[in-house]
Amino acid sequence: MSKPLRDRLTEALQTASKADRALANYMLSDMGTLPFETAASLAAKVEVSEPTVGRFCRSIGYDGFKDLKKNLKNDMGDQPWLIGDRLRDLQDRTRAGEDQLTRGLELEMAALVAVYEAAHTPDWQRAVTRLATAKQVFAAGFQTERGMAQIFVNQLQYIREGVHLMDLASGNFAELLAMDGDDAALVIFEARRYSRHAQMLAEDAKAAGIPVTLITDPYCDWGHTVSDEMFVVPTAVNLFWESTAQMASLANLLVNGVFLELGPEVEARMNKFAQLYGRFTGHVGDAAHPRAEGRRTT
Repeated sequence: MSKPLRDRLTEALQTASKADRALANYMLSDMGTLPFETAASLAAKVEVSEPTVGRFCRSIGYDGFKDLKKNLKNDMGDQPWLIGDRLRDLQDRTRAGEDQLTRGLELEMAALVAVYEAAHTPDWQRAVTRLATAKQVFAAGFQTERGMAQIFVNQLQYIREGVHLMDLASGNFAELLAMDGDDAALVIFEARRYSRHAQMLAEDAKAAGIPVTLITDPYCDWGHTVSDEMFVVPTAVNLFWESTAQMASLANLLVNGVFLELGPEVEARMNKFAQLYGRFTGHVGDAAHPRAEGRRTT
């Protein structure tokens, strides 16, 4: 059996040139889209030349990028999210009693499918439209789900203004519940055992006429009465701790939906963010800003 593409790319990360490592890293991070790429589109995304893509493919054992894509199907199952040989090997080992990971993997994939199915419902479109058009958007997460709200807010702030993470320390949620005007929306991330604050915030927001989108697990029996939309994410995936990973997937899809709803106007805001980040912070490989350089030398 020939070596899978994933293994070849992983090896390239250790030994290849900078450009080749960039290609290997991009392919590994988004293998599901490779069948839809061309050598030219891939080169543009990774910021290398098209000949570099072909040379890299030959260096890891293929005749070129077309040949790599042709062989990619040998590494994929019948569905785009299944890695054929790797999954079959995992299943065989589990059936032999070696571990319980395959059941968890199957449940994780089923949860991801459920999330994408939710993105095709009328409730989803209503929530996306509201998050794109409301003057103010607030998000809150409690206990282990607080990080989900933080990620959602950080991403949404890049594409629109007026997005806020709720201040849990204040103890009164006044930034939302005492605000003037009613053009606001609230998104809550919560899973069992549910924080009392989550339910109370949803109840008070709905009573104040503020639309509530609740992202929760299958066990929430109070959510429908306090929310305008309730998106249920499966969290039991055969692990010691229930997984909220697919909540993050749903949050990403919501942000993507808002991006599509807003359209081309998003580009100017994102460019401004990039300029500001480059001025004050910068990325690895960027030339230092003159003021920052001056501070280091004084």
